[in-house]
Amino acid sequence: MMAKKSSNPIDKHVGNRVRMRRIMLEMSQTDLADELDLSFQQVQKHEKGTNRMGASRLQQISHILQVPVPFFFDGTPHVADAHTSRNPPPSPDCVYRELHPY
Repeated sequence: MMAKKSSNPIDKHVGNRVRMRRIMLEMSQTDLADELDLSFQQVQKHEKGTNRMGASRLQQISHILQVPVPFFFDGTPHVADAHTSRNPPPSPDCVYRELHPY
């Protein structure tokens, strides 16, 4: 039996911000789903962070909810990405030497 995969904290945060803004506009999940040509269950999963939203979907939602895309990321929790924790960014000195070898 496979373990249930938990949602990424950033996906949850973005979904919560979508839900918050939708409620502020007194819009139902069904209303938003109709605008997006989705089922209300899919909207529900986006809001819970169960289903990730692609960039184009997030842009579409921002237009419908009348907020800029960065609104959904306000207050995003800082979560160490697995890739960056294994490969830290190069130091500024290293970058400078790479760009200016002589």
